[in-house]
Amino acid sequence: EKFAISRMTGSPPGYVGYEEGGQLTEQVRRRPYCVVLFDEVEKAHPDVMNLLLQILEEGRLTDSVGRKIDFRNTIIIMTSNLGADLIRKSTEVGFGAKENMLDYQSMQKKIESSVEKHFKPEFRNRLDGLVIFRPLDKPALRKVIDLEFNKLCDRLSSKKIFVTLDNAAREFLVEKGYMPEMGARPLRRVLEQYLEDPLAEKMLHQPNAEKKYAITAKEGQLQFEDASSSDKPHSDEKEKTLQRSPD
Repeated sequence: EKFAISRMTGSPPGYVGYEEGGQLTEQVRRRPYCVVLFDEVEKAHPDVMNLLLQILEEGRLTDSVGRKIDFRNTIIIMTSNLGADLIRKSTEVGFGAKENMLDYQSMQKKIESSVEKHFKPEFRNRLDGLVIFRPLDKPALRKVIDLEFNKLCDRLSSKKIFVTLDNAAREFLVEKGYMPEMGARPLRRVLEQYLEDPLAEKMLHQPNAEKKYAITAKEGQLQFEDASSSDKPHSDEKEKTLQRSPD
């Protein structure tokens, strides 16, 4: 929105927060060697775009106090969802089915065309490059699941809860979270719904119990098999261990 400029460069003299500086200019003034990310830049107000043009062209920006903030050592990254609707339309008609990667070159041309229509030439000409990411395929989602599952295991281990995930369960989560036009965001919700929430319920019923669960997929749903007893030695094995004398 237009009022975002005052947040970025600081409030005008006489307004509340005048001495605090802008959220953008003050941070860059204190840490000139940094990375600044503008998310979904296509939604920015035209006045904000003009501010970006000044940064990209001159390498500096004047804040509300009148100080010239140096952006020459700052890396500017802008993200955009332009072209996401093209990916959605392609998947709806079967383009990219059977786990094949979407035709990257064709998609790249369509997205570049959308960028040219939305942004003015003077803005595009100030960009050093345009990076178009491929839609996440199922092998990529499997890697995301492994990363997120490892994080979950680390959190659970502090509660003495240990879990394993077999291939059937992993494929179940991939199928539930596979939405090429949305990236990995749906997968985060899938992991919460099918993994974290059920485990949280089990912990509520047995808050102080040390447990191990083997997670698999059967009959269209995840099943949490209690594997705690399988790791415990038999009573005779315990006795042998206790009676063994040191060497």
